[in-house]
Amino acid sequence: MRAGPGRRRRGWLERLPPALRRRNYALLWAALVAQGLGGQMAAVAVGWQVFEIHRSPFDLGLIGLAEFAPLPLLALPAGHLADRFSRRRLFAGATVLTIVVALLLLVVSLNGATELWPFLALAVAAGAASALSIPAGRALPATVVPFDLIANAMALRSIAFQGAMIAGPALGGLLFTFSPELVYGVAAGMLAVGFVCILAMHEPEREPTDETPSLQTVLAGIRFVRRTPVLLGAITLDLFAVLLGGSIALAPVFAQTILDTGPIGLGLLRSAPAAGALAAGLILAHRPLPGNAGKTLLVVVALFGVSMVVFGLSRSMPLSLAALVVSGFVDMVSMNIRSTAVAMVTPDELRGRVLAVEMVFISASNELGAFEAGAAAALVGTVPAVVIGGLATIGLAAVWSRLFPALTRVGRLEDLRPAEP
Repeated sequence: MRAGPGRRRRGWLERLPPALRRRNYALLWAALVAQGLGGQMAAVAVGWQVFEIHRSPFDLGLIGLAEFAPLPLLALPAGHLADRFSRRRLFAGATVLTIVVALLLLVVSLNGATELWPFLALAVAAGAASALSIPAGRALPATVVPFDLIANAMALRSIAFQGAMIAGPALGGLLFTFSPELVYGVAAGMLAVGFVCILAMHEPEREPTDETPSLQTVLAGIRFVRRTPVLLGAITLDLFAVLLGGSIALAPVFAQTILDTGPIGLGLLRSAPAAGALAAGLILAHRPLPGNAGKTLLVVVALFGVSMVVFGLSRSMPLSLAALVVSGFVDMVSMNIRSTAVAMVTPDELRGRVLAVEMVFISASNELGAFEAGAAAALVGTVPAVVIGGLATIGLAAVWSRLFPALTRVGRLEDLRPAEP
């Protein structure tokens, strides 16, 4: 006897991870994929065009610095807004700003893309959009699923991000061979798809807050992180590891001057870390870490440093890709431990503000890391800068085990519970 359409549909749904069976989370997940694809496609085109202007790695670092500049000013107020108002609407509004940035990059490219300042100005605008969107967007997964599905939701969110990191740069590099304008046009279209998904989802009602807006309420997230050693240790470890060891911003330099490859090769280099991260994410979504999460975090950070040393010394495209795949795999494990710990330990009424603090640290590691990598490459050379950064990251993992003993004692992430506000 054949199963009816309803039964077949239920069987298909039952094979999905638990969080994706929830309509609102599925729409959010689709929005994250679409936004990630659009953003990463545009990043490939921007990196190539910026390096072509003066052929200077320092210019790539300036783009990272410009993207970071708005975050210290906007992140904490944005986190406070995410705890007082609709997170879905804030996320949607920031997405509109990101679409405008992609369309303006299209205009710059149509006009020749021969000057650096338009890219710097639009990098500032993109940083502002990120500052406004990330606290609300990162709080939404834990808002739209029950507490027992938060770990699964965070792993799936990471898969969406990393899947976009793989496909986005590769697709961006391929489209760039036709024209950079095509890259920006398709990127804007993908961001628009994400905007529609956000509008279609429903955000559950939250308890209204009776807090009076003030400097003290805005800074509540900082105070919570500071007095919670597990969060402080995990977040600062990520900050310094990526700040010192992250070298993907120099991928255009490696592609053009060391590995002698073109835009497609650059797209593959930028996609390689995400390929490793996606593999790790799929494993974590179906088989969470069994225990010793704190010690695992320190080990994978050290391995991230090792992979960066290998990448810096490599003159072979396959070896470079392999090193970047490993870096993405271990970085994904690190990111999953940190993001899940933040989501589990933070009370919902503080989630936006705590995630804003985390965002400043993460963005500092990514955007300032890009600036640090570009500046170091300009001072000591591209290869020495990458190798020294990798070695420093290895040493960092050893130091953190002594600075934050509470972090090394973390066992199963699922056993974590919200701390007192």
